[in-house]
Amino acid sequence: MKAGTKDVNRRNRLPAPESDTRRATIRDVAAHAGVSIGTASKALNGQGKLRAETRARVVAAARELGFSPNVLARGLLAGRTYTVGLITTDSFGRFSIPVMLGAEDALGAGQISVFMCDTRDDPARERQHVEMLLGRQVDGLIVTGRRIEPRPSVGSGLGMPVVYAMTQSLDGDEPAVLPDDYGGGRIAAEHLLSAGRTRLGHITGPERFLCARRRASGFCDAIAEAGGSFSAHHVLYGEWSEAWGRQAASILLRSNPGVQGIFCGSDQIARGVSDTLRLLGRRVPGDIALIGFDNWEPMARGADPPLTSIDMCLEDVGRVAAEHLLSAINGEPTHGLHTVPCRLVVRNSSGADPAAAEPAGAQIQPGARNPAH
Repeated sequence: MKAGTKDVNRRNRLPAPESDTRRATIRDVAAHAGVSIGTASKALNGQGKLRAETRARVVAAARELGFSPNVLARGLLAGRTYTVGLITTDSFGRFSIPVMLGAEDALGAGQISVFMCDTRDDPARERQHVEMLLGRQVDGLIVTGRRIEPRPSVGSGLGMPVVYAMTQSLDGDEPAVLPDDYGGGRIAAEHLLSAGRTRLGHITGPERFLCARRRASGFCDAIAEAGGSFSAHHVLYGEWSEAWGRQAASILLRSNPGVQGIFCGSDQIARGVSDTLRLLGRRVPGDIALIGFDNWEPMARGADPPLTSIDMCLEDVGRVAAEHLLSAINGEPTHGLHTVPCRLVVRNSSGADPAAAEPAGAQIQPGARNPAH
């Protein structure tokens, strides 16, 4: 009776899963490729000096078997967690989000996960985030913000590399990646001069901002090199707002009534300048060409006419910062300041032909002439 019951139970038992339904292992890949487990592991992790045909055979076997490496096991073998912390002090996100997207794209290509933390510009909260990320044993840290002024280091001797993006450490040796604000100012001047605009003005934000001073410096230097007379004392410093743009435009027109081109330190300022020029009967770009900065698309495209603007290429800043971090994680740290070139996005406000301009704006490299003129 008992034996019969056993037979019935055996017959009613669900069949064992077929071998091809279980998850493939590195052992399966090695057997399928006809190599050792160690060789298969090296081939899939890009390590070791293997023959190209051996590596290709292992990769093909992994693909055929649908092998997906165990990230935890891979991390234990390499002494890594394949995670990175990203700390931002920019709660508004207009500058840090593009930086974060660029960094995440670069890190994601290397199958690295990102923990994003917002400090809300609170040093105590920042310390808590750093301690949490240390507890998670992240492989490295990217710190970003909305101002390029040097800030206190997140800490030395953390046991992991740190790279700053769109901000920099007071410790000048720590690697930092910034947009080239000075170069952006030069591009604006070169674009206006190439269009035959020789009487120029510059309206920007507070002088205490390092980016405002650098943009003004690049603008002044490019004009001086072209034989112009514009200098630092002609710069109108104020606020990052449309209200300041409206006010400053009136001031500029009184002091320089024959102005032919105006470079603004932000798109918000440029929108205000455009409003005042229109109210005073000055045509943009017919009478006065206008250039903004930031290439903040809702602001630049919503202007009348749409604003030519300098793009800081913030996603590139994030990508380059991630590349520096990966280099440090792999034992090749970098040091000091690194800059990413800005680019000019041409729209109607500087006199570009709307039919010739691309929908996203034509890109002009530093020193190049605008083909629309």
